[in-house]
Amino acid sequence: MTKIIAVSGKGGVGKTTVAALLIKWLNNSGVKNLLAIDADPDSNLPEALGTDFEKTIGDIREDLLSANLPPGINKRAWIDSKIFEITKETKNFDLIVMGRPEGQGCYCAVNHILREIIDSMVSAYDYVVIDCEAGMEHLSRRTTENVDVMLIVTDASRKGFETASRIKELAEELDIEINNIFLILNRIKESNKDAAVKIAKSINMEVIGILPEDDIVSECDLKGEPVYELNENSGVYNEVGKVLGKIIEKSGLE
Repeated sequence: MTKIIAVSGKGGVGKTTVAALLIKWLNNSGVKNLLAIDADPDSNLPEALGTDFEKTIGDIREDLLSANLPPGINKRAWIDSKIFEITKETKNFDLIVMGRPEGQGCYCAVNHILREIIDSMVSAYDYVVIDCEAGMEHLSRRTTENVDVMLIVTDASRKGFETASRIKELAEELDIEINNIFLILNRIKESNKDAAVKIAKSINMEVIGILPEDDIVSECDLKGEPVYELNENSGVYNEVGKVLGKIIEKSGLE
């Protein structure tokens, strides 16, 4: 059965780094049948994973609205074939990039078909890791419905914690089927660790991991280098591994 992990949080808190390192850990743990979904319009996950892409789900949506399909061509089959074409295959994972959000046209029917196809596609994988867009828009559009674990990432900023709390509340209000919601504290200095944990408790969120500041990760961000290739002796990489272990323990993912 497919296990789905979604990574969310305020923009700039490092959620894409966490998603990429989770994928690296799953690969190194022997998981090869893995799908990475970049659901953030900024599309930073491919760079973090050290790969590229040509077209996105958003491109398919636009192409369909402007396309004149020949008579007898089934729209569902056409979209299905296009998604197959844009899926980036690597030796360690497959990648789908969602791309830009809806434009001015009417996308309701197209989006419905896309969700059905993606849901069907997801079921063929052992693990799916979704790098969500920043904030809460993905929840209101229900692009992360029915996930096993949502990891909400925050740094040591008040806005980061406020966003994390609102994401959790909105998920509960919308009655989205998320089996487990955990908080990851990222780029945390030893001097403010206790204060960050205290704030997390005040908003009633379970901290599943505390990732330290890491100069190498910051350098990767600055140079645009893939964090996926981070040395396995890295403190951040090893802490993400502990997070994955706790997720498996607490949520039953195996």
